[in-house]
Amino acid sequence: MTKEYTHIILADDDEDDRLFFTDAFEELKISTKVQTFKDGAELMEYLNSEQAVLPEILFLDLNMPKKNGIECLHEIKSNPKFENMAIAIYSTSSSEEHIEETFVSGANIYIKKPSEFQTLKKVLSDVVTMNWQYHTTGMNKDNFLLRF
Repeated sequence: MTKEYTHIILADDDEDDRLFFTDAFEELKISTKVQTFKDGAELMEYLNSEQAVLPEILFLDLNMPKKNGIECLHEIKSNPKFENMAIAIYSTSSSEEHIEETFVSGANIYIKKPSEFQTLKKVLSDVVTMNWQYHTTGMNKDNFLLRF
């Protein structure tokens, strides 16, 4: 049975970035349902709740108040309930330290936030339509950082 849409969650404290993200998905011709959260604590409270609908792909900003993206990533990776969730780090940071830490911690892909709307649409389309099985097995650092 195929799902009628791909469920996506974005956790990002920047309201403009959340709007940019949801607007991009509205323009793409991909069947998605997008939920957003304004910080890591709100995200984890939702994911750990009984009524949570787990996403196929979680986009996670690194620099958030209350609970940052690294803390969320560690919490998610330590819970078997979330083992089928693909995690895309979605950050303005392109520091090697952040890339290395999120790779080692089990994120599936690292995306530096694009500043152009058309680029964002292309990146999101590529991420949603990629073969996640390839990205979740036999990970290597060469395909971890999404370049555009």
